[in-house]
Amino acid sequence: MQVGLGFWASKTLLSAVEMEVFTELAGHSEDIDTLRGRLGLHPRAARDFFDALVALGFLRREDGRYANTPDTDYFLDRRKPSYIGGLLEMAGHRLFGFWNDLTPALRTGLPQNEAKSGGEPFATLYADPRRLKEFLRAMSGISRPANMTIAKRFPWASYRSYVDAGTAQGDLAAQIALANPHLKGIGFDLPEVGPIFEDYIAELQVADRVTFTGGSFFSDPLPKTDVVLMGHILHDWNLDEKLMLLEKAYEAVPTGGAVVIYDSIIDDDRSKNAFGLLMSLNMLIETPGGFDYTGADCQAWMRKAGFRETRIEHLAGPDSMVIGIK
Repeated sequence: MQVGLGFWASKTLLSAVEMEVFTELAGHSEDIDTLRGRLGLHPRAARDFFDALVALGFLRREDGRYANTPDTDYFLDRRKPSYIGGLLEMAGHRLFGFWNDLTPALRTGLPQNEAKSGGEPFATLYADPRRLKEFLRAMSGISRPANMTIAKRFPWASYRSYVDAGTAQGDLAAQIALANPHLKGIGFDLPEVGPIFEDYIAELQVADRVTFTGGSFFSDPLPKTDVVLMGHILHDWNLDEKLMLLEKAYEAVPTGGAVVIYDSIIDDDRSKNAFGLLMSLNMLIETPGGFDYTGADCQAWMRKAGFRETRIEHLAGPDSMVIGIK
């Protein structure tokens, strides 16, 4: 029952993020009338809504005043660089409705998103500037913990350059530059992403070392570099496309160079990483052929592409990285 009716709690949180409840309460508390008025809620709804957020652990209430918890203040205040709510915004606006059609997806194997009536899903998404910006913010939100871990844990001292392929807003490229002043990086993505990437990189003050190159990793070679990274990219594509991308990464790096692939890697027994398995169902909803995979799967694909050495390292939450050395 808890799982079956889980959409109640899910939509309550998604609506709170959409209405910026946690941004409103950042750093201070408010009584119910003030909070209701500033958010524009109906009197009938407000108390149950705020108290449900208390019961779910997202707000605190003391002496009739509501406040963020430490976690929601850190992660869901839109003004903080630690904000990860972009993914939740996209979930509320896009994924929540698309998942209503999971059963047709299971029966047909076809996407249920904007491309449901035909066409390439990313082309449809990238053609709408508002949805594109929301999507790129979402990629930063879901990726930031892993990005920061890669920036600090990978042995960057052995390398001088990197390419973040499918860079989106550019958070991985930026976090690596922030943690490693000796490196120069490139964000590689479709040209429409360029202005959003450049604004974000400038905001984080690494534009002198991180630049954008527009292109498609299907029709264009990847820029030559020491390390190629693909974060939450490989799972978007079918098996042949996955192999092609790994082959392009292999060609882009020198002997001793590396490729770093990270996704919500499924455990080899396919029974523990529920998030990774559900993400793979999300790829069923979102893409014509994408799927998530185990670490053993990715290592086998890397060896097939020519990488002589591979290893798997856990990053943060459900995410792990698979590293291949040429």
